[in-house]
Amino acid sequence: MNHNKTNHILEGLIDRKVDGTKSRIPARLDFYQSLTGLILAVFIKFHLLFVSSILISKDFMHTVDKILSGSLFVEGGDPAFIVGFALFIFIIIVFHSILAIRKFPNSYRQFRNFNSHTHMYPHSDTKLWAVQIITGFILFFIASMHLYQMMSEPANIGPFLSSDRIWTDNAWLMYIILLIAVELHATIGLYRLAVKWGWFNDKIYKVTREKLKKVRNFIIGFYIVLGILSLSAYMKIGFEHQDNYGQKYIPTHVQGS
Repeated sequence: MNHNKTNHILEGLIDRKVDGTKSRIPARLDFYQSLTGLILAVFIKFHLLFVSSILISKDFMHTVDKILSGSLFVEGGDPAFIVGFALFIFIIIVFHSILAIRKFPNSYRQFRNFNSHTHMYPHSDTKLWAVQIITGFILFFIASMHLYQMMSEPANIGPFLSSDRIWTDNAWLMYIILLIAVELHATIGLYRLAVKWGWFNDKIYKVTREKLKKVRNFIIGFYIVLGILSLSAYMKIGFEHQDNYGQKYIPTHVQGS
C-alpha cells in the first residue's frame, strides 16, 4: 500500500489529515452513507409494494413478477434480471454497512459513553440511533440470506412458489423478522436523513421535526400492516397449495386458452 493511500485511510479514521488539519474525507463518507441509505430505503418501499401485489390477485402478482424479470425486454422474462438486481442491492448493502459501522461503538468505553449520553439526554432521536444499530445488525445477516436465496433460485418466484417457500419451507418467521427490521431501519433512516439534510425545513424547526415524526410513524405503521397482510396471504396460498409443492402458477388467461 503506498504512502498516499495509507494517509487517506488514517484521515478517514481520525477525522483529520495527517498534518493535523481538518479532513474532508469523513464528510464525503457521510454523504456516501446517506446516498446508499436513501437508495436502499426507496428500494425497500417499492419492494414491499411489489410483494403486496398478491393482495390484488395471483394473476396480478404473476404479472408484476414477469415485469421485474425483464419481460418488457425479453419475451417471458429472464431470471438473470432478478440475479443482477439482487447482486446490485447486495453490493450497496455491503458498502452502506461498511460506511455505517464507522459510527458504531467499537469498544466498551465507547459503548459506555453512548449509554451515559442516552441517559443524560433522553431524546427520542438518540434512542432511534440505537434502533438503527440493532436493526442494521439484524438486516446485514437476514437480508443477505434473502438476497442469496433470490440469486440462487431466481426462477422460484411467483404466487405458488413464493407461497410454498413461506409456508411449507417455514420461511414465514424469517420474513416477519425481516419485515419489522427492514421497515424500522428504512423509515427511521429516511427520517434521520430528512432531519440531517433539512429537506423539509419550515421556519420553525421544532414544528418541522414534529411533523416528520408523525409522517415517520404513519409510514412505519402502514408498511408493517401491509407486509403482515401480504405475508398472511402468501401463507394462506401456501397452506392450500402444500399438496402440490413446487408446482408453478399458470395465469388465468393461459388456463382458459
